[in-house]
Amino acid sequence: MPQREPRSRERIIIGAADLIRRRGLAGSTVRDLAAHSGAPLGSTYHYFPRGKQQLAAEAVRFAGDLVTRVLQRELEAGPAAGLRAFLALWRQTVVDSDFTAGCPVLAVAVEEPPGDGDPEAVAAAAEVFTAWEDLLSASLREHGAASAEAARLATLIVAAVEGAIAISRAKRDIRPLDDIAAQLEILLSATVTR
Repeated sequence: MPQREPRSRERIIIGAADLIRRRGLAGSTVRDLAAHSGAPLGSTYHYFPRGKQQLAAEAVRFAGDLVTRVLQRELEAGPAAGLRAFLALWRQTVVDSDFTAGCPVLAVAVEEPPGDGDPEAVAAAAEVFTAWEDLLSASLREHGAASAEAARLATLIVAAVEGAIAISRAKRDIRPLDDIAAQLEILLSATVTR
């Protein structure tokens, strides 16, 4: 079956997620985000009348949903499989982009300081991080980890992977991501009892 061409709104979101993971949100205007997706600026404002924050929030949720689907599928085989898939996904992103792309969720979270009423994109980033932590935590509990320990380890996994992505990009070296992969595997095996 041929793959369908994304509709205009979806194409803008996909393009925005890609540009944010490469340049960050602060370094991207609505015009940049529209141009990167090949959409007219008017269409971008038509679909995202609240502007950059709305588009960035949608892009973050889109990217987050892609990762969530991979995690859900792989966690069916257990937390170790989920961890490996999570790491492999980000490793591929960093390597395939020659260290020019990372995680758009992290980019938004670190570049957009929360202020009065938290910007929409930051709130979306928080939702995505929480969803990933919840999935990992649930899998850890299902495999013998105590509830509090599962929650802490899930947060550690997400934070370590996101941090290692940033370090790998800065150093143009995949070793930081590989190093935390090895350490997280050790922690996971010490926590999971079944």
